[in-house]
Amino acid sequence: MAWLILGCLAVYLVAYFSYGRLLARLFALDPAARTPAHERADGEDFVPTSRFYLLSQHFSAISAAGPIAGPILAALAFGWWPALLWIVFGNVFIGALHDMSALVGSVKHRACSVAEIVRQYLNPRTYAVFTFYIWLALVYVIIAFTDITARAFVENLDVALPSASGDALPGASGDALVAGAEGGVSAVISGARLQVAGAGVASSSMLYLALALAMGVFVKFAKAPLWLTTLIFVPLVGAAIWFGPSLPLDWRAGAANPSLYWAWGILAYCGVASMLPMWLLLQPRGYLGGFFLYVTLGGGLLGLLIANPSIEWAGFKGFTSASGQPLVPFLFITIACGACSGFHGLVCSGTTSKQLDREPDSRLVGYGGMLLEGVVALIALACVMQLAQGSEISSQGPDKIFGYGVGTFLAKLGLPLAFCVSFGMLAFATFVYDTLDVCTRLARYLFQEFTGWRGRTAGVVGTVVSLALPFWVVAQTVADAKGNPIPAYRVIWPLFGSSNQLLAALTLLGLVLWLVRTNKPRVLQVMVALPMLFMLAMTLSALFLQVRDPKATPALVGVGWVLLVLAAWVAIEGFVALARGNTSARAPETGA
Repeated sequence: MAWLILGCLAVYLVAYFSYGRLLARLFALDPAARTPAHERADGEDFVPTSRFYLLSQHFSAISAAGPIAGPILAALAFGWWPALLWIVFGNVFIGALHDMSALVGSVKHRACSVAEIVRQYLNPRTYAVFTFYIWLALVYVIIAFTDITARAFVENLDVALPSASGDALPGASGDALVAGAEGGVSAVISGARLQVAGAGVASSSMLYLALALAMGVFVKFAKAPLWLTTLIFVPLVGAAIWFGPSLPLDWRAGAANPSLYWAWGILAYCGVASMLPMWLLLQPRGYLGGFFLYVTLGGGLLGLLIANPSIEWAGFKGFTSASGQPLVPFLFITIACGACSGFHGLVCSGTTSKQLDREPDSRLVGYGGMLLEGVVALIALACVMQLAQGSEISSQGPDKIFGYGVGTFLAKLGLPLAFCVSFGMLAFATFVYDTLDVCTRLARYLFQEFTGWRGRTAGVVGTVVSLALPFWVVAQTVADAKGNPIPAYRVIWPLFGSSNQLLAALTLLGLVLWLVRTNKPRVLQVMVALPMLFMLAMTLSALFLQVRDPKATPALVGVGWVLLVLAAWVAIEGFVALARGNTSARAPETGA
């Protein structure tokens, strides 16, 4: 397995220095141009930020559950070979191009959203439809990721240890207690089983947020250099992971539904965090989160290369999954964030474009950041590739498969297995947790941009409006096919991948309009248009198949048709505008 993963990393490296450089040249990125971070600097939302600091924050924001859950689910359904090819080549030619193009397009338009770019080159009617679609997508992400995070803080992992056929892992025998007291133990090895409690993950996460706030204050007022800040706070994050479980936040004994209380608490945090100045929480939390992810990636890759585990999982399981879904188009919507994600365009044009210090930095942050997420997807895929067919862990959720897989890789570095698996599960929670307040901030930006309402009061109203529905939905349950209660949002969860990838296709359509209307190089227009056409074909066909599925619930069918109508509206308007050529551009770009 090691050589295969190394080959994929080599492809990413070559792509960054070749295809990424070509895109930078075609976009005519100007190091002397004043970016919106400088032109509109306000110390809160528009803050010029060094590229490596911004890369960590951006990487942390876009690396949610998608690059982990998508590859794992796709490999379980179709085998790892199709997933690997889409993660590598889809990332290079579609996903990274999408992210960099969205970032550059936003910077060239005073850091406005993709929806605003659509308004400038189409019409207010289409802008309103697209804005509503994006806002709904953000609200749904907030609902889903809040529930995922809350359950990660409550639910436990209990699986068999790696089989004796592999090399022995540190701490993989006898009884071992990592930290904590009874009822809130972070990770325990008991006999031949590994048990990890969510309460320890929750406490470490809270300490991590406290450290981010402290770092923000330290950087702002102590004016400390980045290297010193890193030297102080990164080890403290490691300490939080190690000692956090000693103070487990276990609400199971005192609450009938602890995950609901966690969900409400997380949403309240999102509301406050989205209104704080970027320097106080978003930037330092993003930097620490990004660094934490770097350690996870670096340690996981190193352990994987040292262990060089054999590939046990099937490379190809057929053109149809066990649930009856065809590989094409469902592979391309199942693996979203690991190869291409519409949500990334919202981050690029929402928070990241407001912090970009220099136009050329967009290659590192936009193109490079997406390639880094591709590495996350590769590690997630490797967690499945090493599993034996029918193994107990393969029936667990993506979060537990990832935590277990990364834990076994890290344990090859000589660390205790129980601690490593706990670390891996915290990494998953961090991926999701860091995205939540960014989503809330983006929804607030969109509300203010659409209404034209500025100021602190507008920000509070936009935040309350964006969180009102999540506060209600997370408390709702419905019965599944067996009569068991499940979170209400899961009824339309199968549409998440389609809606996310459809957002990417429509974002690329808006960017093509900009490129055509402003006479950008024809080759650049084609490089962006081809991925747009591919993603549009895959997502629309997937949506159509989903709403026509006899097993689909009425709610899923209804929401699916709404998405199809909204997408068709924007797409038709866009193609009509493209057919008219490059005349009558509504607003020239700035900073070019």
